[in-house]
Amino acid sequence: MKNSHSIAKKPKAIHRLIICAIVLLTGVGAMLALASMKKPPAEARLDERPLHVEVWPARSRDVPVIISGYGEARPLDMVTISPEVSGRIVMSHPQLEAGEIIPRGEVLFRIDDRDYRADHSEASAAVQQWRNTILRLRKQAAIDQERLKTLRRSQGLAEDEFDRLKNLFEQDRVGTRSGVDAAERAANTARDQADQMDQAVTLYPIQIREAQNSLKAAQARLEIAAIRLERCVVSAPFSGRVRSVSIEQGQYVTAGVAAVTLADDAILEIHIPIDSRDARQWLRFEAGSLPPSGAWFGDLEPVTSRITWTEALDGQHWEGTLHRVVAFNKETRTLTVAVRISAAEAVSGAPAQMPLVEGMFCLVEIPGKSMRQVIALPRWAVSFENTVYVARDQRLKTVPVRVARIQGDRAYIAEGLQDGEQIIVTRLVDPLENTLLKISEAADAKVSSDEKPS
Repeated sequence: MKNSHSIAKKPKAIHRLIICAIVLLTGVGAMLALASMKKPPAEARLDERPLHVEVWPARSRDVPVIISGYGEARPLDMVTISPEVSGRIVMSHPQLEAGEIIPRGEVLFRIDDRDYRADHSEASAAVQQWRNTILRLRKQAAIDQERLKTLRRSQGLAEDEFDRLKNLFEQDRVGTRSGVDAAERAANTARDQADQMDQAVTLYPIQIREAQNSLKAAQARLEIAAIRLERCVVSAPFSGRVRSVSIEQGQYVTAGVAAVTLADDAILEIHIPIDSRDARQWLRFEAGSLPPSGAWFGDLEPVTSRITWTEALDGQHWEGTLHRVVAFNKETRTLTVAVRISAAEAVSGAPAQMPLVEGMFCLVEIPGKSMRQVIALPRWAVSFENTVYVARDQRLKTVPVRVARIQGDRAYIAEGLQDGEQIIVTRLVDPLENTLLKISEAADAKVSSDEKPS
């Protein structure tokens, strides 16, 4: 029974397989028919699209280096005046206020001088007293010199009288012993008086010298008193601007305390720190100008420098002169130089424009040595890896270069480029090497071509 049942199922399975095959063949045939009805697409042409760039022709020339730095303008001469004597202020200049200009020699303030006048009178009297003492000693010395002659003569007479009486008494027995003794006492007294006078005359030169020394001391005290009296009046040492005032009339001041600060704006100075490498390579020193003694920098060439106030939006500038090396800072490795500007130049253009005054923070541009045969490019045309993109045979090429200096918005190339090469100045981000280029000349390149090559 089982075998008969299996035999009955076989025709059904075969029938199903045949149907599936027919369906598959029908689908394949339909697909081939549809495919034969479709037209093949047109073959696309793969054309290389050029990259549009602007180029700058390379031209070598000598370019003067401009060393830039910032500094604050300050007066060349500025002095803080302090009273040299103590006392009460009895008078002050009517224009003794910050910002006022006071001419040279005018009295700034006066200190009560009554005590100092009294000291001066006392010292003057002491000087006169010692002068009179010297005159008296000299006169007395002359008188005593004459008296000494008289006393010596009296001494001689007394001694002669004693010798005569002594001889008479001892040889001729004339006279008395008391008479001889009295004559001897008289001779001794005369000798003692003459010796005392001789001693006095001998001491007179010493006394006169002592009096002369005392006179010099009195004269020194008189000079000090006169100086202190003179210092009660404080005058302006130069024509200058009152920078600050810390005294008032009626105020008691002590010696050495700052009272007035004057600034001479006739010459202003700006101290500019510059990189020591720039100073070594580009700063212009005068040949053979080493200092006569000591290790220090020689004289700088007095080149005209451009000074621009950083807050002047209209580009207002002045011209100063490079003057000297001020200092070398070992911590920042900078060299500080001074640029001077006269008052006439500082106020040029005023009052229509602001004058250059103390406190203005300025950009100073100092002409240095020249870079020889360098190629100027826009700063952005040189990568941080010191490479530039060059157009050669309508293709982009990457070329390594040596940058001599970056100055402003220009980079100056010393090596790696040839005159006439087309430098790509379009800002590109990771371009492919050998990319096809569509080239046009940059607008700035025309300005560069107008610069006269060396």
